[in-house]
Amino acid sequence: MNHNPITRAPRALFAAAGLALVLAMPPVLAQGKPGAEPVRIGGLFSITGGLAAVGQAEREGALLAQKVVNARGGIGGRPLEMIVEDDGSSPDSAVAKANALLHTHKVRAIVGPSGIAQTVAIGGITQAQKVPLFSFSGLGPAVERERHCVFHLTPSQELNARAVLAYARDNGLKRVGVLHDSGYGQVVWTSLKTLDREYGVSFIQVEKFEIAATDVTTQAAKIKAATPDAIIVISTSPAPFRNVRQLKVGVPIISVHGTATYETVKAMGEAADNIIHPEFIVSEDPLPGQKEFVEAFRKEYGKLPKHFSAVGWDAVMALAAGLKAAGADAPGDKLCSALRRPYQGVTSGYDFAAPDMGGMTLAGFTYSKLQKGRFERLPYKAKP
Repeated sequence: MNHNPITRAPRALFAAAGLALVLAMPPVLAQGKPGAEPVRIGGLFSITGGLAAVGQAEREGALLAQKVVNARGGIGGRPLEMIVEDDGSSPDSAVAKANALLHTHKVRAIVGPSGIAQTVAIGGITQAQKVPLFSFSGLGPAVERERHCVFHLTPSQELNARAVLAYARDNGLKRVGVLHDSGYGQVVWTSLKTLDREYGVSFIQVEKFEIAATDVTTQAAKIKAATPDAIIVISTSPAPFRNVRQLKVGVPIISVHGTATYETVKAMGEAADNIIHPEFIVSEDPLPGQKEFVEAFRKEYGKLPKHFSAVGWDAVMALAAGLKAAGADAPGDKLCSALRRPYQGVTSGYDFAAPDMGGMTLAGFTYSKLQKGRFERLPYKAKP
């Protein structure tokens, strides 16, 4: 099993006071009860495979939150222990790892998984046992609406689509071209194409490319020829962004929050400038409620975080709050009930009692524009 060594030493973490945000606390609160039984949770991330960049970032945020929770006194004086597993970006592996966490390690809750396919695969298992699952995907198939112990920490693809189209509408960009890949991009496009009339836009040219494509110049040229007011590019690959820039298309490029990572931006090179992202955390200019997390993350890892790390943090912090409210040893149904409430995370405001078990709204989005590899916050806020 892929246990991360840092998660197997909760008592050492429990006594740690290295983070600046812990230093202001009375020393007794950072120590906990000597020999107290840990409160054990699972962390299920896609550390390898196709979703590795996402899963690794989520794991970093979750481990940092675990460290901070323990430095603040843990759960009623008991250290929070996290058993970390890697599902390899595979739904089948996620099921096996989730069963190990539930039956071998007897975890109280699971933070993860990283992908929607894994969430759907294991959500039925955790729901049946009333074990909270903090998924890093938005609400998926209809079956998920019946899973009230599965909580969602990223927006649904419909909400992603609305965030993109709200910007287009409010900035007078009515004739829109769309360039999307056959994976993530196809999922978002499925939501986008149903919302054009509601947002007063026309999709005048839509081009699709294979997810592994390294050159989509042909598709980009067709969109340029249609003379759009803006181009929506939906892909986590840097290729379409580079190709659009190479064609010297002089209209705004709008993408989605999945592209708003430093790794993706670095791969884009100069093509990254002026891309607009509806996202959640601009670490170069964090909102007041995000500053503590951004600074703690920078000190811990020597880099700035983006939203995938922030949702890892939010999942552990929300779970810790629920454990404290319900009691560390409360029955699963009582813990799930304690978690079904509004929660203000660093990513966004959540309402885990909402029908989609996440409650994210357009108001939670921050809009940024890339300038020389840095994200700059825009003054724009989406209207409903």
